[in-house]
Amino acid sequence: MTDPVWVGVDVGGTKVLAGVVDAQGRVTRTARRTTPGRRVDAAMVEDALTEAVVDAADGSPLAGVGVAAAGFVDAAGERVRFAPHLPWLDEPVRSRLAARWGAPVRLENDATAATYGELVLGAARGYRHVVMVNLGTGLGGGIVIDGRLYRGHNGMAGEFGHMQVVPGGAPCECGSRGCWEQYCSGRALERVARAGLGSRPSMLEELCAGNAELLTGPMVSDAAAAGDLLARAAFAEVGEWLGVGLANLVAAFDPEVVVVGGGVSEAGDRLLEPARVALERSLVGAGHREVPAVVPARLGNAAGLIGAAALVRDEVLADDEA
Repeated sequence: MTDPVWVGVDVGGTKVLAGVVDAQGRVTRTARRTTPGRRVDAAMVEDALTEAVVDAADGSPLAGVGVAAAGFVDAAGERVRFAPHLPWLDEPVRSRLAARWGAPVRLENDATAATYGELVLGAARGYRHVVMVNLGTGLGGGIVIDGRLYRGHNGMAGEFGHMQVVPGGAPCECGSRGCWEQYCSGRALERVARAGLGSRPSMLEELCAGNAELLTGPMVSDAAAAGDLLARAAFAEVGEWLGVGLANLVAAFDPEVVVVGGGVSEAGDRLLEPARVALERSLVGAGHREVPAVVPARLGNAAGLIGAAALVRDEVLADDEA
């Protein structure tokens, strides 16, 4: 019989990614499913999670599963109170999945899980005061204070994406308007690029076959890497919004370092350099303080599932030692 495995699952607005994670944080096997969407029964999302976990485990027993969910997770780590891109609404996700899988389950917000992964195994390792911003379909974040994850009274600290930055601005899936993630996220990148189509020659026209609705974030990334000026301008605009928002977070938390993760961050300095410039320009007292470095996450798109697996492993092992 094979040894039990630790599995992390990252549940986002468009995909479910499960992976077996070893003690060194290496992902040894993954499985992916498409997220059914927000307008379906919650059981359909949990079916997709189960399929991905079983596939990733590949017949090995489960030592524990960490679930990183794109939503508001309560302080007890039991319920998803609200998820802008998923059908969970005050759902007891942890206990339902633990009953399905017959294994310990740790439920955590996806960006908080990614922050833990970067703290113990990635770009934030060795730092005690950290802010992480995760740019995927939407925008989430995590906070480390004095070397420990900070979750807040309700367990919902780090929901930076739903800070209002433009009063009366673009509508958001959360029901509000002008949220930061409407200007700084994967969907924001797509929207900015679409708005620029036709304004200058661009390979994006060919990539989306002239249909702006078919334009995706990866297309914009590929075009930017190939030197396309419209795609690079889209990254510059989103990067500037990133820096403006970071200035607010740095003013509030005064971190040693800011880690930027998620799929959009894979563009590297095309995104991060305009963010650094906007941060220094917008941060109060920037000339009289140490401005934190803005660095890319080290664990890439797997940060959420690695962090979730590390959280459940550390929780189970601590319980065993108690």
